[in-house]
Order: sequence, then C-alpha cells, then structure tokens
Amino acid sequence: MNKLVTIFSAGLFATAISGTTQAYEAGAVSGGGSITGKVIYNGDVQTKKIIPTKDVETCGQPREEPLIEVAADKAVQNVAVYLVDVSKGKAWPAESKPPELDNLKCRFVPEVSIIRAGPLTVVNSDPVLHNTHGYYGKRTAFNMALPNKDQRIPTSLDRAGTVRVDCDAHGWMEGWIYVVDNPYYALTGADGKFNITDVPPGTYKLVAIQSFTGPVEQTVKVESGKPTNLTIELKKK
Repeated sequence: MNKLVTIFSAGLFATAISGTTQAYEAGAVSGGGSITGKVIYNGDVQTKKIIPTKDVETCGQPREEPLIEVAADKAVQNVAVYLVDVSKGKAWPAESKPPELDNLKCRFVPEVSIIRAGPLTVVNSDPVLHNTHGYYGKRTAFNMALPNKDQRIPTSLDRAGTVRVDCDAHGWMEGWIYVVDNPYYALTGADGKFNITDVPPGTYKLVAIQSFTGPVEQTVKVESGKPTNLTIELKKK
C-alpha cells in the first residue's frame, strides 16, 4: 500500500497539541503490521538570522539557520511521526534514564524530540545563565532558571501534546518536544524515513509534524504482518 499525503489545515495544529494522556495497556502484539515511509518537502527553505547579543563566546557568531532541514532529495529531518488515540499495543521501549533537554552552546539539544509523558531533566552545559521555558500552546509547562554550568533540574510533562521550548535569556533559542501517550512514534533522520513497528491490525490516525510547516494528519489502515508504506509531503503553513 503506497499513498501520497498532502493534507494540511490550520485547525490540525490545535488538534495535534490538544491531546490528554490516556491509560495505555501494554502487552504482546499478535500479527502486528508496520507503518514505514518518508517525509518530503518541495517548497522553499526559509532561514532565520541568529544574532547573539550576549554571551557571544558561548553562543557563537551571527549565522543563518534553516527553518526546515531538507536534503537534496527533498527528505525532511526531525519530523515527529506518531499515532494518536491508541489504547493498547506493544510495550514501551526500555529507558536507562529519563529523557534530557540540554542547553549547549545556546542551543537546545536535542532540538526536536519525542518522549513518553512523564519525567524530563533539563540540563545546562553552558557557563552562562539559561532560563528554559516550555509551553503547551500558551500555557506554561515548566519555567526554570539554570544559572550554573552542569546544573540539572527534573520536571515532568504529564500531558500528551506539543511543547515549544525557548530561553528567556537568549530569545533565538527554540526547541520542540512532542509528548506521546503510546509507543507508536518515530523521528525522521537525515534520509526523511520513519518506521513504526508492531502495530496491531486496525485503522489509526497518524500525525506528522514539523514546526515550520505544521502537522499533516491522515487515516492509516494496518494489516496483519504487512507494511503500510507512505510518502508524506509537508506543506508550508
């Protein structure tokens, strides 16, 4: 099964961030299928000008940064792809420690991540003050000052949805955390590809989201033991 998806509307962004965490039942999956594919973008790649006005030794020199990471073959990196409203299925992947968000050289590392609803540790690896501020929409999810190098502060993101992160001390810093309530998710690499495995047969809603373009959403049918192959095309907002 191969589909080209180009669906987008402004209302989908609200849909993508408004989920609430539901109880998820983990167990063995019999006859699961998979969802594989590639995310592409055919539009112009816009950039933003970064001009550090303080802490230049740490933050670096003025530079241009792309708002979307697109390879020569139109593949898009750092796109979050996930299923919503899944009540049961495979077990969560094992984690050796809670996910972290680092302030490193006045950038968020990772800039884009997908995490399970729950603990998050915010780290400052820089010798300068960062004030890391996360938002669900306009509502603050966390807001913490980290004045010291190697400082670590635990927090928690308990609701599924999109969390935008900025730094109140360095206004150009921006990151994205996609909080999910089930383990059916993937983040595209430099080749734009994703693979979601062990999906129980059925029909699902799939979301692919990137901060510059916003989300695309579609219905996906998964058959037992078979891959569902998608090409998802992002469109500028």
